[in-house]
Amino acid sequence: MCRNIRTLHNFEPPATSEEVQAAAVQYVRKVSGSTRPSRANQEAFDRAVREVAEATQRLLDGLTTTAPPRDREVEAARARERAAARYA
Repeated sequence: MCRNIRTLHNFEPPATSEEVQAAAVQYVRKVSGSTRPSRANQEAFDRAVREVAEATQRLLDGLTTTAPPRDREVEAARARERAAARYA
């Protein structure tokens, strides 16, 4: 999976629409192989981002869990530790 796409499920507070949108953009960029589509492909790219964001939000709204919500700060610290170990 693309390293820039973050887990969005089971956080308190829940994922924002901006986080869902950012994940959708990263996914479409990865799948299309393009970080910036040409003018000819812009409409298809934007439509795909919109549809992926909508599907992602429906998924997040439908998921349930008995696990306690994760803390964003704790998860960010863990990610920094993993990055430090990876790039040390």
